[in-house]
Amino acid sequence: MLFLYNLVVQFAGFLLKITAIFSPKIKLFVEGRKDVFLTLQQKINQSDQTIWFHAASLGEYEQGLPVIEAVKKQFPSHKIILTFFSPSGYEVRKNNSVADVTVYLPLDTKKNADRFLELVQPDLVFFIKYEYWPNYLAGLKKRNTKTYLISGILREKQLFFKWYGGFYREALNAFTYFFVQNEKSKKLLQSLGKTNVSISGDTRFDRVATILEKENSLDFISQFKDNKTTIVIGSSWPKDENLLIDFINSNAMKIKFIIAPHNIKKEQIQQLKSSITKKTVLFTEKEGQNLADFDVFIIDTVGILTKIYSYADIAYVGGGFGNPGVHNLLEPATFGVPIVIGPNYSHFPEATALVNMEGCSVITNAKELKETFINLIRNDDIRNEKGHICETFVQMNKGATSIILKNILNDTF
Repeated sequence: MLFLYNLVVQFAGFLLKITAIFSPKIKLFVEGRKDVFLTLQQKINQSDQTIWFHAASLGEYEQGLPVIEAVKKQFPSHKIILTFFSPSGYEVRKNNSVADVTVYLPLDTKKNADRFLELVQPDLVFFIKYEYWPNYLAGLKKRNTKTYLISGILREKQLFFKWYGGFYREALNAFTYFFVQNEKSKKLLQSLGKTNVSISGDTRFDRVATILEKENSLDFISQFKDNKTTIVIGSSWPKDENLLIDFINSNAMKIKFIIAPHNIKKEQIQQLKSSITKKTVLFTEKEGQNLADFDVFIIDTVGILTKIYSYADIAYVGGGFGNPGVHNLLEPATFGVPIVIGPNYSHFPEATALVNMEGCSVITNAKELKETFINLIRNDDIRNEKGHICETFVQMNKGATSIILKNILNDTF
């Protein structure tokens, strides 16, 4: 099966090169990997000590960031090597300040894995949440490198738990320790005979909790809000927006809307703006405008949504009408904001927990969205109580980073 896997990876690499001709995103995926080994040769000396973190994409990077920062502080003489699999992670965070070297992870061929590990020579390795690359893991095991899974999530449908997944189960033997988010993941690993596993929780709680310690003010958002009740719509997709636009256009209440779409392509932003009948301004058109005069503010840029949530009285988090589902609820939750989402959230334990605790409301159609928003807008007590539940949920689930760090310090050097 490993032989077949290697053939599939090599074929996929060939296919990606052809697809890159027609897809800008795949082109980034392919072109970004061309100079990885040259970059590593230039930035890592033989005398350097290194620690390697791997994140699939942006969400996993944000999830692992508290651990990266804590490990960097604990091992200041080591270079931090950060890899991404997806362009949506690398292109946004390639200029981060926490890592010494940030590159794409070369495709998981044996040749690439051997060359990568020979150049990096990591003392410690951290895979964040998931992505289990058999050739890289086999290389790490061969080198007896201490390798950890942090904030891990496992599900029955994964290849490890199939009768034909033997080579994939073998890859798990490379891990020194598994730090997982929940009891279910722990039991699944134990069903494979793994005893080197414990529940540490989700490091994202540590990351979002620290947001409160940062400067989150944005003068232009404050000007737009103008002390009025404000609904922030974060990471929305067209299926979310179709419901939301109807409410925005039809409501007669004096409330403000901030929309930060998941996709900020110019044509889609213009289509969104033209569908709204209320007075609307774009982030890229805000200069020279009296923002208090507008009802809707569309954020056609990236990187400021977290701060915008601090101005929300109510947050709608998008993605809940698509697959795999809802986006990050924890950022508005940490500010004590009540949250509204679509129905597809079962893959996300924090969303399930907040729904069960009634800090988060679920809607499935336009009628439910209207009723939920009006109830939250008109009833201060309900809005404040749901917001308090969200804030408390974040604060009560902090601590995964310290658990992970304590364990690895007891087991290293």
